[in-house]
Amino acid sequence: MFKNNKGSNRKFENRNIPVKEGETYSVTIEDIGKGGDGIARVEGFVVFVPETQKGDKVNVKIKSVKNKFAFGEKVEQ
Repeated sequence: MFKNNKGSNRKFENRNIPVKEGETYSVTIEDIGKGGDGIARVEGFVVFVPETQKGDKVNVKIKSVKNKFAFGEKVEQ
């Protein structure tokens, strides 16, 4: 039996995650994370993108998808 963690963010639990591994998306880097990776969002879903700066508009190929975020890499347009 699984217990519900009160206060946990389950925003994407009841709907499909809007990104898929291997797909490419056009995004704008909105912020920089603690580890230095750029942070973009696809339909509100966080995507971490290394080697980017805040304000960059890039194409990102999704490499890995987790429950609450994804990792991508910048690809040439």
